[in-house]
Amino acid sequence: MKVPLVDLTRTYRQIEGEVLAEVEELLRSQQMTLGPAVHDFEQGLAALCGSMFAVGCASGTDALYLALLAVGVAPGDEVVTTPFTFIATAASISRVGARPVFVDIDPRTFNIDPTRIDAALTDRTKAILPVHLFGQSADMEAILEIARRRGLAVVEDAAQAIGARYHHKACGTMGAIGCLSFYPTKNLGAAGDGGACLTDDETLAEELRSLRVHGETPAKPYHHRRVGIASRLDALQAVILGVKMKYLREWTEARRRQADHYTDGFAATEEVKPPHVESFNEHVFHQYVIRVPHRDELRAYLEAEGVATRVFYPLPLHLQECFKSLGYRRGDFPQAERACEEVLSLPIFPGLTREEQDHVIAGVRRFFASRLSKASLGRADPDD
Repeated sequence: MKVPLVDLTRTYRQIEGEVLAEVEELLRSQQMTLGPAVHDFEQGLAALCGSMFAVGCASGTDALYLALLAVGVAPGDEVVTTPFTFIATAASISRVGARPVFVDIDPRTFNIDPTRIDAALTDRTKAILPVHLFGQSADMEAILEIARRRGLAVVEDAAQAIGARYHHKACGTMGAIGCLSFYPTKNLGAAGDGGACLTDDETLAEELRSLRVHGETPAKPYHHRRVGIASRLDALQAVILGVKMKYLREWTEARRRQADHYTDGFAATEEVKPPHVESFNEHVFHQYVIRVPHRDELRAYLEAEGVATRVFYPLPLHLQECFKSLGYRRGDFPQAERACEEVLSLPIFPGLTREEQDHVIAGVRRFFASRLSKASLGRADPDD
């Protein structure tokens, strides 16, 4: 049996008719840049997330960049974040001319450890950028308290966490600005790149709208107060996302059921540590990530069994070549470094069948049972 890590065609078949009808109507209108389609999607997205405003842009990476600009992060500033995330998080900090300052993670959730943030703050710190990794919120209460005490902005990287909640509050709505990605494999994915910023602050929303069109002053075309970028959400992506948004709750529940089935299936395999979900969190399982010994051997074994897996992420950001100038070394963030050696993402997506999941579970069990059997044989007395 072949089990893909993700198969987008399964959900597309469910909504193909609706998508084609919306795309055809848009093409007839030829209002392809911002316009009613983007406005309507932004309104729907804000309502879905419980935010006052949503501002679409060209990608999740641009959402982070625009958010940092909007809250006033500038060259020479420092922004505290996690080394265990996709590079866009720290790259966006560098892109505005600021310095990423890394803080180690909580080994249970993989999110930034708030107890370590204070020690990383300096007079140059302007913001904290937590990541809600794999679909589970960081400990925002602790992070926001630090930010309030030190007068810092909080920008949330919620690229993997649309629909996730922390104490019933939606990820992306607790800081000054929350950033979403609509990369096709995300829980709410476009047919290409796309992103959005969420905020309850009207002034920040207006700033974001200006920055995404080169810093243009809305009331005065071709007058630019700041240097921004061209980062509009395509109307084509907006109408596709508008259709998919209606199914997001259903698809999220499917992911949660699949996660429960995996966790139940690994209960008797002590080598497998399933995702730890904090009691105050509602996880959306963008990824189902286990921690295991002998990770690379397990990957090879599952590949031979037809099961696709992925490692998110094999090298922490503080050890990436592009951040060498920051001066970090191996050993600086041991929890992040260890996670990079042990994490493994298993197939999880709407449309994944129970039979496919059982094949994955059986493969993982067989791998560790085989290792245990070999170890037992190795310890046996050859004269017995």
